[in-house]
Amino acid sequence: MSKFTHLPELLAAQPSQQKALRAPDRPALSYGDLSGLVAHTLHALNGWGIGRGDRVAMVLPNGPEMAAAFLAVASAATAAPLNPAYRSDEFEFYMTDLRAKALIVDQGSSSAAIAVAERLGLTLIELTPTGLGAGAFTLARRGGAAPAAAAHGGPAGPDDVALILHTSGTTSRPKIVPLSHRNVCASAGNVRASLALGPNDVGLNIMPLFHIHGLIAGLLAPLSAGGCVFCTPGFNALKFFAWMREAKPTWYTAVPTMHQAIVARASGNRAIIAENPLRFVRSSSSSMPPQVIRELEEVFGAPLIEAYGMTEAAHQMSSNPLNGKRIPGSVGLAAGPEVAIMDTDGALLPAGATGEIVIRGVNVTLGYENNPNANGEAFSNGWFRTGDQGVMDAEGYVSITGRLKEIINRGGEKISPREVDEVLMDHPAVAQVVTFAFPHDKLGEEVAAAVVLREGKTADGKELREYAATRLADFKVPRKILLLTEIPKGATGKLQRIGLAKKLGLA
Repeated sequence: MSKFTHLPELLAAQPSQQKALRAPDRPALSYGDLSGLVAHTLHALNGWGIGRGDRVAMVLPNGPEMAAAFLAVASAATAAPLNPAYRSDEFEFYMTDLRAKALIVDQGSSSAAIAVAERLGLTLIELTPTGLGAGAFTLARRGGAAPAAAAHGGPAGPDDVALILHTSGTTSRPKIVPLSHRNVCASAGNVRASLALGPNDVGLNIMPLFHIHGLIAGLLAPLSAGGCVFCTPGFNALKFFAWMREAKPTWYTAVPTMHQAIVARASGNRAIIAENPLRFVRSSSSSMPPQVIRELEEVFGAPLIEAYGMTEAAHQMSSNPLNGKRIPGSVGLAAGPEVAIMDTDGALLPAGATGEIVIRGVNVTLGYENNPNANGEAFSNGWFRTGDQGVMDAEGYVSITGRLKEIINRGGEKISPREVDEVLMDHPAVAQVVTFAFPHDKLGEEVAAAVVLREGKTADGKELREYAATRLADFKVPRKILLLTEIPKGATGKLQRIGLAKKLGLA
């Protein structure tokens, strides 16, 4: 469990001269300066009528200013980071839905969010980097009458909402997930403990900071250990090894598609890898093919720690142990919250039985905002239902067999897309695969797979189907295989099965 219950406490506990944030070609920002920046931001926001519980939308590029601004805003109000790539209609939906009171953008930004904020009557705040250290900034309120000071000012406490995010909403309207300071600090502590992070660790953050994985594992977990975060402008496989040379990291966390892109460029960067040995590499947000785990561990000469997280758990739920048995294809042991397997009636199942993965613990949200129907479906006997189907073995290792919404129902026969993925990944020509459902007039759903081939390798759909048929029951073999140069991804780099049929013209 975390020793911290709110972010101001977490930051103030670290040695003031220790480096907190770094970035490419920038001097470091110390914990002392970061805490000062948080206090200064709190004073400014309170003066503009923004205090604890007020939602501040943040549309900032990835990097140290976004990291520092998130910490500062969450310590004074409620941070609502949004993907800068959203279109005007999306900004309008999210800012209205979360009842934002203000919007923070970069000074000189041309984001569509600005016109939306003006139309909605939000306080518009511009952020300007000062150059005094990675992440240092000043804020200026733009236009409008001078507001009254916040009635609910002062630093946030454990039960104030630090962070508000929307679920991805692949099949329905996105749901609002409020996460308290207690939730996010507990989760940061869980990640810190799983990875044995300490003050000498340097994390290379390539994850987006509008997403729970980047905010908790990439940012808060290392800071809760007094470590340093090297903040990049976002994932770029072509720059990764140059950043590695500059940052001298001890670890990084990413999603499988990023790891695959890094491994693909590793052969020309062996010297950098050898000069900057990693303690471990972490993967989360979606399942990692065992073939890629092997390849990545060989490239870096370090263990790959696969973890399991979701927004509603403030990220981490389980993790393979750093010093212990790691099972490829498993998401490891409970790592923070309690984890169990539940049947459809709400009864917990014994080891070896397949059911829905459920969790409970300090890091888990108390519920979706203004959504009693979703809360009624999500909580059962005090447990939160993850929506993932899985199994736990006698030692407590959890394996995800599929997202319940992603399980393909082919005329009553249930198929786990992940099982098909893993078989096709064993074909020597296959670099990446996502199996998904597409509509069928008689069976309801049929199996399809989107495949990216390895550079210089060839294979066609017929060959891949025949290969799959040697390892899979006939009903599991994809009826359609689409060879692509790239598989469409979500905003955080995750491959998304739901909606893929429509994106690829099969729906």
